[in-house]
Amino acid sequence: MTRYATGVVIGKFYPPHRGHKHLIETALDQSDQVTVFVCDEDGQTIPGRLRAEWLREIHPGADVRVVRSSLAHEDSAGWAKATVEWLGYAPAAVFTSESYGDRYAALMGSTHVCVDAERRVVPISATMIRSRPRQHLDDLEPCVRAHVVRRVVIIGAESTGTTTLSIALAEHYQTTWVPEFGRLYTEARRPRGELWRSDEFTFIAVEQARMEDALARLANKVLICDTDPFATTIWHERYLNAPSRAVRAVAATRKYDLYILTDTDIPFVQDGIRDGEHIRQWMHDRFRDELSGMATPLLVVSGSREHRLAAAIARIDPLLL
Repeated sequence: MTRYATGVVIGKFYPPHRGHKHLIETALDQSDQVTVFVCDEDGQTIPGRLRAEWLREIHPGADVRVVRSSLAHEDSAGWAKATVEWLGYAPAAVFTSESYGDRYAALMGSTHVCVDAERRVVPISATMIRSRPRQHLDDLEPCVRAHVVRRVVIIGAESTGTTTLSIALAEHYQTTWVPEFGRLYTEARRPRGELWRSDEFTFIAVEQARMEDALARLANKVLICDTDPFATTIWHERYLNAPSRAVRAVAATRKYDLYILTDTDIPFVQDGIRDGEHIRQWMHDRFRDELSGMATPLLVVSGSREHRLAAAIARIDPLLL
């Protein structure tokens, strides 16, 4: 097998998938140094910056760069010239799975290494994934998978069945669910008996988001979240009687596909840690009012466990097509 001093892989990686992984790994196996160019274009719904971050995680041995160009896709001469300018030299080898590879490489005086052009080793394409992304999760690395899965938040006041519904939905969809970090934190701090500080809520929001993103990598089409950083903004109001810019800033970075708000029409159950029975309806109303003004769809579920679960499934199923 010939080994090359420098190799180049170029593409949109929109999104990166197992075929791209095979291509880049081949380049890394056969080259001392590999540069991967991620072409960022207007109209793409996944930013080039994010695609590059994924590729750096998947291929830490590659030099991944984002480039923008107005060149036509078929302009091999233009792309060859641009590649040399970006690199500062002509690469020894170019690795592609495309028909343009021979001419593109020749124009730089490089060797073209064609990798799985007929898609026999990895029979998948980015077009197939974009058309039905949640049907091709096994073709995506965990970091990309976390971006593709739907995210549904179960939210509600104390003792309104959020965890019960979260677990039931996770079991129904055979997926992962995100526990409420704030509850764990509350249980751990209770023996101190101290009043809440604002920075603790910021910490809870950040950790909730971190747990969510980690577990999204394991999810099957949908991730069920038992609360989210937005809920922490309401808890901050509940305990400190004022909003928190820091917590709201964390919440503003999150994106969800559906909020499910659990109603207060079930008995309050004291579990030794809950202290908000007297304001349960106030919290429910705050959640509903805030969520009603957001772009994310909202579903309020009431009644029995079975009725709530059925209503939630009826709204989630269409999201997974």
